[in-house]
Amino acid sequence: MIRNILNNTWRKGSHAMDYGDRTLSFVCRRCFHDGKVLSGPRSFFGVEDFLDDDNSRPYTYKKEKRPKSPHKHISFKQRTIAYMEPFSLDVYISKRFVSASVTHRVTCKQVAVAGTNSKDIKAVLKSRSDIPACLAVGRFLAERAKEADVYTCTYTPRERDKFEGKIRAVVQSLIDNGIDVKVYLD
Repeated sequence: MIRNILNNTWRKGSHAMDYGDRTLSFVCRRCFHDGKVLSGPRSFFGVEDFLDDDNSRPYTYKKEKRPKSPHKHISFKQRTIAYMEPFSLDVYISKRFVSASVTHRVTCKQVAVAGTNSKDIKAVLKSRSDIPACLAVGRFLAERAKEADVYTCTYTPRERDKFEGKIRAVVQSLIDNGIDVKVYLD
């Protein structure tokens, strides 16, 4: 049967392509395979069937979660909050140092950064992780934010952080030095 098909396709004008050491490829024009290549060059790994839907990231899995409802309604506030309040405050406190930054939420660029590891603050402080260090970080951050024309920002504590002690000292120091901070607590 295959011999008859190949003879018929050869007589009807199909071409056999030779790639040197590779296999021959027969193209059928009218019959059995509707013009598709019977055996063509394969990918290096032989897994061309495992591409993503849009062929953008081959051989990988999508890591993001898919929403339960793809047509879920997103409120106006959720869509516009990043533009209405574009700057956010991020405070990180460890056992050794304190750092804080003001970040633009849309472009993800840090506008102002202050920390107790920087040379100008390190020289003034006795300890790099106590309450006076937090007040100094807030004061330096406020000065640098004013230089960048930022006078308002928002702060949402992380899940593990409580709004008390050192974090409250940094935010209060920012407020005392002229930066309006909106604090969102759950």
